[in-house]
Amino acid sequence: MPTLQDFHLLPSVATTLEQLGWSADDPLTRECTPTAARGHNLIVVTPPSPAYATPALAGALSRTVNGTRTVVLCPPGQLEEWGAVVQRLTQGTGVRSQVARGTARAMRRLRSSEIDVLISGLTTANVLVSRSALDLQSVSCLLVAWPESWPDEDALAPLMQDLPKESQRIIYTSDPSRVVELAERYARKALTVGAGPAAEGPVGPVRTVSAPWSQRLRAVGDLVELLDPTSLAVWTIDRSYHDAIAQIVNSGQCEVAVVAREPAAASTIVAFDLPTNEKLRELVSAGEVVLLVPPGAEAYVASIAAPRRPIQLPAVIDTALEAEAAQRSAIVQTIESGQVNRSVATLAPLFERYDPVTVAGALLELWSKAGTSPTPASPEAAITAKVYVGAGKKDGVTPHDLVAVLTKDLRVQREKIGRIELRDTFSLIEIPSTEAEHVARGLNGSTIRKRRVTARVDRGPTNVNKRRV
Repeated sequence: MPTLQDFHLLPSVATTLEQLGWSADDPLTRECTPTAARGHNLIVVTPPSPAYATPALAGALSRTVNGTRTVVLCPPGQLEEWGAVVQRLTQGTGVRSQVARGTARAMRRLRSSEIDVLISGLTTANVLVSRSALDLQSVSCLLVAWPESWPDEDALAPLMQDLPKESQRIIYTSDPSRVVELAERYARKALTVGAGPAAEGPVGPVRTVSAPWSQRLRAVGDLVELLDPTSLAVWTIDRSYHDAIAQIVNSGQCEVAVVAREPAAASTIVAFDLPTNEKLRELVSAGEVVLLVPPGAEAYVASIAAPRRPIQLPAVIDTALEAEAAQRSAIVQTIESGQVNRSVATLAPLFERYDPVTVAGALLELWSKAGTSPTPASPEAAITAKVYVGAGKKDGVTPHDLVAVLTKDLRVQREKIGRIELRDTFSLIEIPSTEAEHVARGLNGSTIRKRRVTARVDRGPTNVNKRRV
């Protein structure tokens, strides 16, 4: 019988894989790991949970130490989860990885050849390529995670077209029918493995809880408090979170089992990772099942589970109440600032026709629909600074160009961008003082209108006609 060491893995990677509960006789490991380690193309059909990619990543990352580079493209909401998977596998190997939440730091490290594994969203990766920071010729393996859930699948085409033909492509999908064209174009002769679409239709009934990837542990703890089960089993695809889950649910008030892959009978079974349709059928036969549903997985869950009954956790309700309290606090701050006289004059004719309470309610409703409902500002946020950018009107730069770079590349929230002053040869951007240095460093060396610009925090006074975006 083969062992993990027979799959062309680095010894430390093979050890980690075994500790996580993956074995050589597991179907995903047996088919994905040696194929990825040899550099062949792969299409893996699994539920949209990053943990399922562990066997293939183990093979691909064992090749990365030879001076090659691996790029993982995933939905933005999964960045941290993919980063955790990569970090677990590369511990002790010397492989250097980075989760690219924006472009500034990743750009610097890529240009200095300090990154072996880049975990990124598609938009960020395209920006890094366009700015010549990410050299596609150096990419030996590109892993694409569940592209069917991306808002714009076509945005992947430019990157795939420029990838060298010999580079390995690994595509993870929960709906193979959605990636047929992608595979035919860019992953020729790929081995397809994993569970196909459900043949017997959805399974149910199940209960569901919406939980971001970073909040799954908290959701498990909240479920224990809310449901108070007589016995509890938490099902996972591997052992990555077993210790953390055990700490969360170890209340001594009920019988608890934390299991990987095989279900355990219990009054309540929480699926920490998303199961296949076949596995969900096994779980439902063993107890009442609660699925944790991260953002972007709703369509997959709808395809495997029905009927579904959502559970509203107290923490979700508390968050909503906190948001309402924050809005009231922001309104009070504005009233007490004494800066509402002009607005009151604008609204005065409405007060003659409608109750002021009704007018205020209508305004808050409009704010909420526009996504700009008020939030309290800290004293520090009220203090602004100006960032000097060495490009202006003569370079064809517009306020829109500057806002696009700030919001898309540096992830600056739009409401934090103040006045933008355009001069002939430079621009000044008003930013909260607490973030000015970060923004200046991010802009310095970036490219705007095909011109590489310098940027710094402006220290001197300015007397110019200001232009508001």
